[in-house]
Amino acid sequence: MFESLANAGFQIAFESHAAAILATDFAPAVAELEAALSATKIPIEEIIAGGGGEAKGTQRLRRALARAGWQKTVFRIQRSIQVGESEERMGPPELRESQSHIIDHVRSFPGPAGVKRIALEIEWNNKDPFFDRDLENFKRLHSDGAISLGIIVTRGTSLHLGLRGLVERYLKSHTVVGFGDLARIGVEPTPRQRAEIARAMGKRQEALDFADAFARMFAGDKFSHATTHWGKLEDRLKRGVGNPCPLVLIGLPDSVVAFDGVVPEEEDEDGFGLLI
Repeated sequence: MFESLANAGFQIAFESHAAAILATDFAPAVAELEAALSATKIPIEEIIAGGGGEAKGTQRLRRALARAGWQKTVFRIQRSIQVGESEERMGPPELRESQSHIIDHVRSFPGPAGVKRIALEIEWNNKDPFFDRDLENFKRLHSDGAISLGIIVTRGTSLHLGLRGLVERYLKSHTVVGFGDLARIGVEPTPRQRAEIARAMGKRQEALDFADAFARMFAGDKFSHATTHWGKLEDRLKRGVGNPCPLVLIGLPDSVVAFDGVVPEEEDEDGFGLLI
């Protein structure tokens, strides 16, 4: 399962019999995920010059999933109490608790025994506590019978650890040797970032050239160890966060970063939301 992704360098892990559940009940979902993830490419220019908000590469992956039926969904779970003199003479329900869970991508498969669902979240570069939120949401929804398993897609180890080298490679291939060259490629460091780069270049021991100094600052600032990546996700699983919900973990490899200068083109469309 997911052999094509594993062969392409993706990290794949299964928890709590998730592989068996996928193979038995959700074979079409496996093919859909493989197709969407195999096509994922993030131009290095988008990583370096990307502004605020969600990364364009993540947006494209979301749209690919939405087209395959993985829709943003709101689950509302309510608990009530009814009291009466007998089963036939019950009073009106008294609502005691109501919780809503918003999942970015849910795939539903109707069947003879009812609808079965998979929940999926993409954590490209959030603060790492977002993993706690996702895993706890999956756990609650699974315990209430709303989903059969959860999937998290995040930066894999090779991508997380390799970002500094990827950025440096791009800068050197475009002869970026100073702040003026950064402006040429659409990058404008803050005063603090400029000072940090200058300090790294001015050290007497292990002084860095401009591209290396910028790449170190950039990777530390934008993709720090405290953001969502495979290592932080593994930390949660070792602590039992989300257990016992069956889980599939997918780590994006450094090979998804493209250096050909081609930005994927597609129509800008949104998935439809559902309320369950």
